[in-house]
This record gives sequence, structure tokens and C-alpha cells, in this order.
Amino acid sequence: MAAKGSRGKKTKARRLQPGLWLTIGALAMGGFGCGLVIGTQIPEKEPVEKPFETALAPLPFSLPAPVPASQPPEVIPEPVPAVLAPPPAPAPTIGPAWQRFAQKPPALSGRIPITVVIDDMGVDHKRSQRTTMLPGPLTLSYLPYARDLSAQAAAAFATGHELMLHMPMQAETSHVDPGPNPLLVGLGPEEIRRRVRAGLSSFNGFVGVNNHMGSRFTADTPGMSIVMQELQAAGVLWLDSRTTPRTVGVPLAKAKGIPTLSRDVFLDDDPKLAAVRKQLATLETVARKHGHGIAIGHPKDDTITALAEWLPTLPGKGFVLVPITALLPQSGHTDVATTK
Repeated sequence: MAAKGSRGKKTKARRLQPGLWLTIGALAMGGFGCGLVIGTQIPEKEPVEKPFETALAPLPFSLPAPVPASQPPEVIPEPVPAVLAPPPAPAPTIGPAWQRFAQKPPALSGRIPITVVIDDMGVDHKRSQRTTMLPGPLTLSYLPYARDLSAQAAAAFATGHELMLHMPMQAETSHVDPGPNPLLVGLGPEEIRRRVRAGLSSFNGFVGVNNHMGSRFTADTPGMSIVMQELQAAGVLWLDSRTTPRTVGVPLAKAKGIPTLSRDVFLDDDPKLAAVRKQLATLETVARKHGHGIAIGHPKDDTITALAEWLPTLPGKGFVLVPITALLPQSGHTDVATTK
């Protein structure tokens, strides 16, 4: 009975064995299937996120590197260019202003010197600039009340022209206006002195003074005596425009030892081109007669045109254009005739 029971149990175990294998196989197949499902849902590798700066368009300029808050930015001084270094101190200049600021004249070489003075410079900027573009050396006389006076005068000096101060003075007729702060007959001595000094300090680099209008004031001995005291102290010359035959400017200047000259020809009392040309011919005649000539004109259109035509013809006629200081006997040009 025992043997029979043992065989029954073995037989039952053998019958169950195929089912067990089927179960294990099913489970294995199910696990493999799950693995396939899961494998299809998980990518092989996570996508790499692009950096922020490459995701945007590049900037048209570079940004400075950030500086840590605990470290202040380093300040590196820029090297100073050599051109900004202070220039060496100029050699001391001696002598009166009419010598210090004189332009070097051209060689005379036996030619007759002529000086052309242009008055009323500085007020009309356009015509004043056209005048400075003429071949020089001209002698340009600036009104003290012109705008941008120092800059205008410096530019004219740099082109080789000689400079003067055109001092406003009272005319014979009361309706003629010489401009702000003129010298008037009847002003007290201190007021005349103050106005002269104001004019003399209006800009730098001029060699002398001549009168703007002044047919009344230049005939007044007390007033002109004060003017000559100030010109002597300033070291400048006196050019008498001779707007009146009664002027006392030249004798008073000589009494003070001030270098002095007088105008020979006015170029443009009649401003028409033909009239100015005629006056230039007159200037040539005067210069041949006296050994030199001094003309005064103004920055007017026809005057500028006539000078532009005439100045290049001087060498062929035996003349040479010189600045006003070259005509002074004290200038050392012994072949220049003394003034009248």
C-alpha cells in the first residue's frame, strides 16, 4: 500500500510539472513584453539644452566681463600723448608792440613799397574773411566792437597779414555814427582814457592804431593828447587816416616819439569797381613820386575784386606790397623814404 501511495504522488507531481512550466513561461513572456513597452517609452538619452546665449541672436557689440562685487574695477590711467605735453616756455620778447607783432616784410630789391590798409574789419564776417584770403601782406584794421574779434584777428595774422586797431572817433557831422564807445569831444579826460584803454585791450597782436571816422575828434588837441599818451604806453604806432586836413594826430605823435605815418589815397569813397581801379592807378603815381604809398580801403565787394585783380600785377610794375611797419624809418629799411 505504501508503494502505491508513493507512485500516486510521483504521478501527480509529473502531471503538474507541465503547467508549472507554462506558468513560468507566461510570466517570463509577460515580463519581456513589459520591458519592450517600457523601452519604447524611455528615450536612450535626454536632449541637451542649448545654452541661453546661443538661443538668441548674437549682440552687435561685446559685453565687458563681470567684476565680482568684492573686487572694485581696476582703473588704468591712459598714457598722455606727447602732443598734449606743455610746450617749452617761449623766449622772452623785447621791444614795443609795433616791433613784436610786425610781419616780416618781403625783400624790396629796388622795388617801390606800397601798403594797403583795409579798415572796418571784423563786423561783416563774410567780407572780412574774403579780404583775408587776398594775397598779402595786407594791413588789416579791426573795429574793437566786432564779434569774435580775437579769433578773426588771429586767423588773419596766421595768413601773414599785419593787424591794427581801428579806433572809433567822433565825425564832423552829428548824424554819422562811429559805433559803440567812440572818442568824443567834450568827454572828460578819464573817460577818454578809459575808452582808449578798452579799445587797446579788445584783442592782441596789433602793431598800431588808426582812426575810424574822427574828422571832429582828430582835430581836438586836448583829446588827441590823451590818446597819444596811451599809445605811447602801449608801444604802438599811429597811422593817421586823414579824414580832415585839420588833424593834429601826426605832430602830437611825433612829439611823443610815437612812430607815425599818414594815408595817401582812399580807394573806395566811390565804391564802384571802375572808381576803385582808378584810385589804385593814383596810388601807383603817388608811390613813384614819394618812394612809397599808403592806401586805405574797406571790405566792400568791388574793392575786394579790384584788389584781387591788381595785387598780382605789382611785381611787373616795379612795386612790392609791404606791411605798414616796413614803411617806418625806425624799421631799418633805409631805402624806404621817410613819411611826408
